[in-house]
Amino acid sequence: MEMTGDYLIPASRDAVWAALNDLGVLKEAIPGCEEISRLSEHEIDAVVVAKIGPVKASFKGLITLSDLDPPNGYTIRGEGKGGAAGFAKGGARVRLEQEADGTRLIYTVDASVGGKIAQVGGRLIVSAAKKLADEFFSRLGALAAARDASPA
Repeated sequence: MEMTGDYLIPASRDAVWAALNDLGVLKEAIPGCEEISRLSEHEIDAVVVAKIGPVKASFKGLITLSDLDPPNGYTIRGEGKGGAAGFAKGGARVRLEQEADGTRLIYTVDASVGGKIAQVGGRLIVSAAKKLADEFFSRLGALAAARDASPA
């Protein structure tokens, strides 16, 4: 499955970059995130509960950041295992571009799923993934904007 998109976040590029790298912000922004911790400078461990169609599972995963170019973007790769529900793995290239009214976050995702979750059908998976991405970026944008507006 491939997905691309962009969001205009009403905050500076530095604030958006900081939000993308703040585990507290990520825990609030990622739908269903129950736990998140940094294993190293470039590795993050997370537990996320996701529901796609009739399949609901807790996914434990490892996220790796690479191609870091602060505050312009990075590549993120991850793999989550949900027991009997299956697995999800993939990556995304995230770019941040400063604009007059905020920061444009542009992403390209390539992901695959297997197990029970793959049996719900491609259209439902893509629809659920798009909904989760919209929810994540909406929350991330609000948190980054609030951080950008707070006094130093």
